[in-house]
Amino acid sequence: MVPRAEVIGVTARESTAATAPETASPRFPRAVSFVVPALNEEKNIEDSVREIHRAAEGLDGYEIVVVDDGSTDRTGEIADELARRDGRIRVVHNQRNVGFGGAYKIGVKHASQPYVIMIPGDNNHPAWGITPILSRIGEADMVIPYVTNLEIRGRKRQLISVTYTRLLNFLFRLDVPYFNGLVLHRTDLLRGITIETNGYAYQSEALIKLIRRGATSVTVPVSLAHDDQFSRAFKLKNILRVGETILRLLFSR
Repeated sequence: MVPRAEVIGVTARESTAATAPETASPRFPRAVSFVVPALNEEKNIEDSVREIHRAAEGLDGYEIVVVDDGSTDRTGEIADELARRDGRIRVVHNQRNVGFGGAYKIGVKHASQPYVIMIPGDNNHPAWGITPILSRIGEADMVIPYVTNLEIRGRKRQLISVTYTRLLNFLFRLDVPYFNGLVLHRTDLLRGITIETNGYAYQSEALIKLIRRGATSVTVPVSLAHDDQFSRAFKLKNILRVGETILRLLFSR
């Protein structure tokens, strides 16, 4: 069957909202929805999908949900062709760019498997960096990876990452090793919260809200192939969005 590409319009605030289920961990199949946000990734999207296929070998089942976030290049066209060749791939086309977090939330809404994980469409995460996360499926509600080769990043990037992690742990009295990684979630629990930001702090917001609700987690070390999304994440508007998210979470206790 040829999968259908979907074109949707979005409001400024898209959410994964629903009612919150219990966090007791039931027994689910080891089946995963890979959400792949992609903005102008025509040179990388096919390789990104290929690495996901390699990483998913051995799972009980999986799907790949590519979210073309208003790309102006051939990203959407290439993704559609991949979907035509493989029924496990679906493509969602945003009519306009909604941001990294917004694209993630749309992908989660379309996910059909019991677990969900975000893999960017920039081909920065080879299969060997994804499989350690997948290997811990079922051990807890969330699998939280943390980067072990921070030296791959510049000193400024390292300092910002470490400071951000320590700040969130201090403000919210947590002990999370990394807030911005490829966290694997139980789909039902993730849909039980509302992620309000469309920016890069979406994963931080999800983790803090789920931990507050009693979700369990395990951590796993991973390595990066190269530095990830520095230029986009550290634009002024994205930094301001992150600050807004932190303040909202603080005052929502």
